[in-house]
Order: sequence, then C-alpha cells, then structure tokens
Amino acid sequence: MMLRTGTTTAAGETIPQIGDRITDKSAPPDDGTVREWIGPDAFEHWAELRNWIDEFYPGVFAPDWLYGGKNRGWSLRYKKTKAFCTLLPEYKRVSAVVVMGGAEREKFEERRYVWRPQLVKLYDEATTYIDGKWLTIAISSENDLHDVTELLAMKRPPPSRG
Repeated sequence: MMLRTGTTTAAGETIPQIGDRITDKSAPPDDGTVREWIGPDAFEHWAELRNWIDEFYPGVFAPDWLYGGKNRGWSLRYKKTKAFCTLLPEYKRVSAVVVMGGAEREKFEERRYVWRPQLVKLYDEATTYIDGKWLTIAISSENDLHDVTELLAMKRPPPSRG
C-alpha cells in the first residue's frame, strides 16, 4: 500500500500517519485492504454505514471507487443523479464526506439546535462552495455514525418501505 504522506525514518521507510489515504492506483482496495488500513474499529463503522445505506436505500446506489490521485487516493462514492456521500478509508480511521446544497443547508439550519455541538461546529467551519458545504466527518464513535446517517436521511429521505 502506498501512502499520501507520512513520516520517513532514518532507514528511509515511510510510516503512515492518521488520515493518510490508500494511494496505490493499481486497483481499487478490497474489504481486506480497507480493514487492514483503517483498523478493526474503524472498519466496523465503515461496514455499519455501508449496511445502513444498503438497508435504507435498497437498489438506489451502486457504490463506485474513485481514484483522486496520489494526494487524495481512493474513495468510495455513493451517487444516483446527485452525490449522496463519499466514504474515505484513511489510515486508522474512516471519514464520510456529505455535500450540503442549498436545500440541505436550510434543513440543517431549521434543526440547528437538535444536532450535536461537534457537528454544528464542523458545519459552521466548513467552506461554502458553489455546489454547497462539504462536510468531512471522521467517524470514530456510534454518535459520529448517527450524525452521518441523520444527515444523509435529511439530505435524501429513504424510500418508504413496503
């Protein structure tokens, strides 16, 4: 596995740093590679989020591995006509990118005092681009995972089941 950055030892070996991406462009990473790179705890969150998307949006998304170059590495994008979210397998952690367009930002603001303070701070500090605010949420707890699933359900309500 190749790294985006890292610390180089006296022997010339690169030691990955938390947040480094998988940058070996020869092939998209498989589950084993992702698990080894992000670690067992982060992989549990990775799998939970992927299972949640599959369960609540059955047949809606075909996740697509994207290679963003040697700096950004691999990411797993969920998109139908508009981007839903992108999962980032980073060294010893997993993050989700959720783009909040105008309608989503309005909904977020309406519920501003319901969200956890950490998420509101992340939202407030995110730069607003022409296509929206890009929130990159590191998922290191069940609370973080819950924030992401709540944002996604707000962004695109799951189809009614049954």
